[in-house]
Order: sequence, then structure tokens, then C-alpha cells
Amino acid sequence: MARLRVLAIVQARLGSTRLPRKALLDLAGRPVLAHVFDRAACIPGVDELVLATTDNFEDEALVGVARSVGVACVRGSEKDVVDRFRMAAREFPADAILRITADCPLIDPDVSGHVVTRFLENAATVDYASNVQPPTFPDGLDTEIFSMAALERAWLEARSASDREHVTPYIRDERNGFRLMNVAHIEDLSMHRWTLDEPRDLAFVRAVYAALAPDGKRIFGMEEILDLLRARPELFAINAGIERNQGYERSGGFGSAW
Repeated sequence: MARLRVLAIVQARLGSTRLPRKALLDLAGRPVLAHVFDRAACIPGVDELVLATTDNFEDEALVGVARSVGVACVRGSEKDVVDRFRMAAREFPADAILRITADCPLIDPDVSGHVVTRFLENAATVDYASNVQPPTFPDGLDTEIFSMAALERAWLEARSASDREHVTPYIRDERNGFRLMNVAHIEDLSMHRWTLDEPRDLAFVRAVYAALAPDGKRIFGMEEILDLLRARPELFAINAGIERNQGYERSGGFGSAW
């Protein structure tokens, strides 16, 4: 039996208010989004990578970043991100969809690849797999993969604005009958915050890149960052204490809308 085809979709928009235009901010000499593309492209099991952004004029800048590194792009509704994902999956057919948000420039290809592998190994009995239910990896290494059939059902059935905007809450809701899997880390690392949502997050991520890849050309992973934080614990304090998934709590959905 042929392995299932996996499409990685990076969702991004420039409408953030707490850290304006964060996907385009400079990180080690390149836009944040370019680093996310580099890391997403290295995830084992991914067959194709695409940017899903909005049809707003301001997001043309994101399209420019994608084109500069050879990543295809699909544009659609700002609020109905489920529809945006379905458009991408229809244009670039796949059996499974890997969801990545553009506020994760430290996403670890090995961590995400492990989630992908677990999903593919159990695809006959699992519709959705992630490492966020409950989260045991650092915030910013979140990985979700789901079947095309699950996406189609969500597109057809999800009604609330929050479900349409945040893509996966409808699938993750056990009341809707999807078969779910969680991939957990042996040690709970969820207290670490490696995502981009506020200025302090940017300061942290820049400090990590300055220490581990100042030219921005090397992909380092979770273990290297943990080693760095053990050696320099003051870095952990830069953005400590910010609540995980604040965007979700404010809007009634999971994670960043992007």
C-alpha cells in the first residue's frame, strides 16, 4: 500500500495586533516566515509545502516571501480559515494535511516529523493527531495533522465563527466523532514558550538564534534549545509568564488565527 501523501500548509496573515506584521519581522537577517518555511520543508514525511494566506492587499508581502523561496501560495478568506485550507488541499491534492502557523520560527522538524509518522502509522484508525492534547512540548512546537476526509467534514459541518477561523477545534471536539491521537513527550515541557505573539517573544527567539544560528542558515532543534537554556537560564525569563494560547482564549478558538 502506497504511503499517504502529506501536504504541509503554513497559515499566515499580517493582521496581528500584539506584534504587528510579525511574520515579516527580521530574524537573523531573514523574515520570520522564511525560517518557518525552511523548517517546515525539512519535516520528515512532508511531500509538499504551501502558504495559505488571505486575499487582503497587505498580505501580498507574505506572497512575496513565499515566492522568493519557491513556496506555492493559495489565498482566501481572512476569517474562514477552514475554507482557506480546503482551497489549498484542493489545489495541491493530498491525503493528509499538516497544519503549521507562521508564528513558530523554532518549530523542530524532528518533533513534527514524529507526529506525522505516528499519524501515518495509524491512519486507518486515526483522523487527527497532534502534540497539543494535552501539550507536553514547548509552545511553538505545536503540530497537527489530519486526514483530508476530516478537513472536508469540518468544512461542511463547522458552523461557529471560532471553528471556521481556527481550523481544528471542530475536529478535536470529541462530540463530533473524530478519532483522535495525542503524541506526548516523556517530560512535560509545556512551560517553555517558543512562539511569537508579543514583543518579549521576539526578544527570546532572537536571543536563541543569536546563540545557535546567528547567520540564520542552520536549523537547530528542541534539544539544542533546551541545552542553551540550561547553560543560560536568564533567557527563559525573557518571556516567562505569558499565558499559552492567548489568541484562542480571546476569540474562543485554539491557537493563532493567522
